[in-house]
Amino acid sequence: MRRRIRSKLRSRIAPTSSISTLQTSFSPADTLRSLQGHRWTLYDFQYLLLLIVGIFSLTVIESAGPLAKTGIFTLLICSLLLPITRQFFLPFLPIAGWLIFFYACQFVPSDWRPGIWVRVLPAMENILYGANISNILSAHKSVVLDVLAWITYGLCHYGAPFVVSLLLFFFGPPGTTPLFARTLGYISMTAVTIQLLFPCSPPWYENLYGLAPADYSMQGNPAGLARIDALLGIDLYTSGFRQSPVVFGAFPSLHAADSTLAALFMSHVFPRLKPLFVFYTLWMWWATMYLSHHYAVDLVCGGLLATVAFYFAKTRFLPRVQSDKMFRWDYDYVEVGENSRGFGYDLASLDGEFNLDSDEWTVGSSSSVSSGSLSPVDDHYTWESETLTSNHDLESGR
Repeated sequence: MRRRIRSKLRSRIAPTSSISTLQTSFSPADTLRSLQGHRWTLYDFQYLLLLIVGIFSLTVIESAGPLAKTGIFTLLICSLLLPITRQFFLPFLPIAGWLIFFYACQFVPSDWRPGIWVRVLPAMENILYGANISNILSAHKSVVLDVLAWITYGLCHYGAPFVVSLLLFFFGPPGTTPLFARTLGYISMTAVTIQLLFPCSPPWYENLYGLAPADYSMQGNPAGLARIDALLGIDLYTSGFRQSPVVFGAFPSLHAADSTLAALFMSHVFPRLKPLFVFYTLWMWWATMYLSHHYAVDLVCGGLLATVAFYFAKTRFLPRVQSDKMFRWDYDYVEVGENSRGFGYDLASLDGEFNLDSDEWTVGSSSSVSSGSLSPVDDHYTWESETLTSNHDLESGR
């Protein structure tokens, strides 16, 4: 009751009107003022990390000249300076960093890379499970099984993040969608970094070459997806996988990590549908092994990576679902994290500070937060768009 009363006292407009508060300013001065008033915390080091990843990626990429790279960097800076575009691009930065980093991996010189591990994953597979599960699942092939595996591995993997983001935006508490985007981006960058530092051959390599040494001059292979190209009469996966930036990136599996993360976020917002999301994850895991793209150990480690990231985010950042609310616009306050502090409000962070990006990258809403309660109805806008403000700010605003 105390939370509701304090939230109502801060609110001046109806919750349902928050959808109309999309930022329309083109003035960089508004962004600079927000940045000047921003209370910096240890979590803001993520932007330094993204800057380092971006500079490294643009430096090693050879297919674009200096002029094109300068143009890309300039456009990104401009998108962050203008409030009308910043609300979309700021939470999207981790995903953008992962995409450009993944693309840049193909240009990393072989002299910089470690040797390719060909025997380690088959050995771990036999030690942990007593057999190569991928070969067992792919031993009996059929057109029906090929299509079932293709639906999830070749289609859903690429479309699921967009569908999940939309569902989380409409039905989840404000702030859920950008947190999903950030978590997805960071676990993907982590997985690609592991793949770059610990390159391992996938099952299709063992099926073609046995345990013979591999080198970076080899092209990727679509494995079971080649049958889909033949079935549909197209050349999509064959040419795509041959040009893969990370040919020997079997460990950990991003397909497993992404599907597990999506299932965990969706189960958080739609707990009654949890069996459906578990089924989707298991379907994805089966498809990766049936198509000879990953060993079981790759899937387990990818799933563990996503699980650790989700529960870290849930403990500190993830807005709580209120069972009596159906849409995001029904929320007049949001409790974040699981650790309780004074007056029953939750604010788990470093040094008592935490910044939560808004959903404005998707549709847009201006918000304010007080004592761990985030209200999607107040007219507050800072560098982070939707933030958990400091106690000093809260006291001065009362």
